[in-house]
Amino acid sequence: MARNNSGNNGRRPIPRAAAKYTIYPVNEPAELMEFLMKKMDGISRTRVKALLANRVVLVDNNIQTQYNFPLKPGMKVQVSREKNKHEFRHPMLKILYEDAYLIVVEKKEGLLSVATDHQKERTAQHILNEYVKRTHRNNRIFVVHRLDRETSGIMMYAKDEKTQHTLRDNWHDIVYDRRYVSIVMGDMEKDQGTVRSWLTDRKLYVSSSPVDDGGKLSITHYRTIKRANGYSLMELQLETGRKNQIRVHMQSLGHPVVGDARYGCETDPLGRLALHAFKLCFYHPLTGERMEFETPYPAPFKNLMLRK
Repeated sequence: MARNNSGNNGRRPIPRAAAKYTIYPVNEPAELMEFLMKKMDGISRTRVKALLANRVVLVDNNIQTQYNFPLKPGMKVQVSREKNKHEFRHPMLKILYEDAYLIVVEKKEGLLSVATDHQKERTAQHILNEYVKRTHRNNRIFVVHRLDRETSGIMMYAKDEKTQHTLRDNWHDIVYDRRYVSIVMGDMEKDQGTVRSWLTDRKLYVSSSPVDDGGKLSITHYRTIKRANGYSLMELQLETGRKNQIRVHMQSLGHPVVGDARYGCETDPLGRLALHAFKLCFYHPLTGERMEFETPYPAPFKNLMLRK
């Protein structure tokens, strides 16, 4: 009698679960687009871009959306077979860009950027940590800079500690344009100008001094876009990035940010702080590529400035 060597006592073999990814080892340097077109024989450039946009291409377990991402020998490229597995949806957070090294998001007002002793879960940091762990349980995100809870707009996080240190240690060389839009109280006297002062964090608020009193030197450039209805629409460019910097500097000019009770505004017509980080431009910390992100001014800002 023939022996059954299946190791399953004569029963039918249990079928293995279908692999979640098609994996392509990288043996020589190449850009991601040309690599996929070569490995996935017959696939078009348009189809590759669609795969990247749909967030189903990973490099070493990290989602990659950059078509010209530089691959090196030893890396592995994975194409997910599970549609929408990596789709990200959250009412307070939108992903604008992601690769193996960093993630750029737009957050809504009311959401903390990072965890605190009192709030750990309702933060952008926690939400993104849970998201990146979907692809690998050891993945996490690393804080690079912050936006106030009440401020909306664009910010970025690193996806590994080395990238975090590179961005933090070389911030002023890497980030070459960072702008906000705000509505402030009253008619701004100047069309443009610069506020320069020394800021000190007093925990409950930040104080400003026109002379060096031991605080941190802070510089904000401003441009008046429009004056209407007792308000001024401002574009602000940061030369330094201190806590509450724009809010304190606008108060020092006698034009506090609309909705900012902490720094002297007594009205809140929008039900939120009228401050939005609309532009972030930087050199990619690995590739050196210029990365530019911009969002429209929030619609409530525009509506408040419509002449009545």
